[in-house]
Amino acid sequence: MAFDLESLSEATSGAIGALVSTTMLYPLDTCKTKFQAEIRSHNRQKYRNTADVFWEAVSNNQVLSLYQGLGTKNLQSFTFQFIYFYGYSFFKKLYLKKSGSKSIGTKANLALAAAAGACTVIVTQPLDTASSRMQTSEFGKSKGLWKTLSEGTWSEAFDGLSISLLLTSNPSIQYTVFDQLKQRVLQQQLHNKTASSKAALSAFSAFVLGAVSKCAATCLTYPAIRCKVTLQAAKSEEDGSNESQSKSPKTIADALCTIWRREGICGFYKGLEAQILKTVLSSALLLMVKEKIAKTTWVLILALRRFMFVSVSRLKSS
Repeated sequence: MAFDLESLSEATSGAIGALVSTTMLYPLDTCKTKFQAEIRSHNRQKYRNTADVFWEAVSNNQVLSLYQGLGTKNLQSFTFQFIYFYGYSFFKKLYLKKSGSKSIGTKANLALAAAAGACTVIVTQPLDTASSRMQTSEFGKSKGLWKTLSEGTWSEAFDGLSISLLLTSNPSIQYTVFDQLKQRVLQQQLHNKTASSKAALSAFSAFVLGAVSKCAATCLTYPAIRCKVTLQAAKSEEDGSNESQSKSPKTIADALCTIWRREGICGFYKGLEAQILKTVLSSALLLMVKEKIAKTTWVLILALRRFMFVSVSRLKSS
């Protein structure tokens, strides 16, 4: 088959799930990102925690600014998840066909997920950089997608690409753990049902499995996540202190040294609680929505395919 409809169904349902989770949790994501982007000595910190970012927006009557960059973030999330789920599903089916096996081992699953993630990151990195700059801009001063990207060079649109490629291990770990846990749960359900009944994850089960898998991946990769945010953050215009006037980190080594010098080893885990809360909820919601609409998406794609086939046949016969 020239076009894999099953992979297309997986990609579409995953992308829709990404849109829902991103939109619902975007204010938390903005607060978390602004808190992570601040690199200052302890006696100069503007934000003590993520909640301080939220209350700053409230006190300045800029609550709607918590949604600055939402359109770009949704575009990035939809594109990322669509390409990722399509590539992951396609590579998985191709592997099973070539190997002749009925299931995929953990190592092969990790390799397939990493390959799909790497391809996706390269395509969506400019959108990721732009959305991070919009979120870390001063409240009420965020610019549009094109203006944000055009202010810098083309290479600056790919700031943090090397870390993003490294972070492909994050969804790789997450979806591998989720798939393995899902198979175990479904196998257990099949033992408790008749042979003719088809097992399916409940919304609650998908939510819990998604939360557990993402929590494990986030804890392992968080120092890299913090470095990536500092590389992509918008430049501060608040004060004239030496710290704010010093050059922003441009490389991974710069980010590591800056965080170490100003915040110590604990700085590499600054905002970890908010990151876990956001990513766990986001991934759990994404996978829950994906699992619940996967069947509907498949039916709609088959119906669309049949409609297009009938239309083409009528055109040929006329």
